[in-house]
Amino acid sequence: MAYDRYVAICNPLLYHNILNRKHCLLLASGTWISGSLNSFVITFPVSHLSFCHSSTIHQFFCDPKAVINISCAGSEYIDIVINMELLIYGVFPVMFGLTSYIKIIMVILQIKSKEGRKKAFSTCSSHLTVVIMYYMAALSVYMMPPSEYSDVLEPVFIVQYSVVTPMINPLIYSLRNKDVKSALLRLLGGKLSNEQ
Repeated sequence: MAYDRYVAICNPLLYHNILNRKHCLLLASGTWISGSLNSFVITFPVSHLSFCHSSTIHQFFCDPKAVINISCAGSEYIDIVINMELLIYGVFPVMFGLTSYIKIIMVILQIKSKEGRKKAFSTCSSHLTVVIMYYMAALSVYMMPPSEYSDVLEPVFIVQYSVVTPMINPLIYSLRNKDVKSALLRLLGGKLSNEQ
């Protein structure tokens, strides 16, 4: 999405040449292959862990970090894999997206008309909002140091990045639609006037 926005704003006349069918298929298949490889690299070593005390995970799904927390030994390798995964699937995409958005903002600031700048910013704002929400929650889970509050905070952040963000994703993208905006304002306006 960051690359799509970058091409749409920085090279609008070449958009269909750059993001043609072949490139879109390559981007989509690269994402699928990368996600599958990521799942295998984490699932295989986690499936070989041994559990001494309990096999009950205190999460609502089988997150690798939650499984490591209940394992007896042998999780050092998985900790290294998770940190490498965090670098490859966390830091690199964030840096790529950040670089894209810095270039996009530089191009937008050069647009002369106020309406043109507003339209260009609105094109990016929904994607940027979802990405920030997702990465902040995910990084909070995997970068959070162990503390007495970890058992409470970790499930909250996991629910946010695995359930809440994907659930409100369509709402955030649909807020660009004028009909949806006006219906939401009417709904909120009606509720506000009823409360007064």
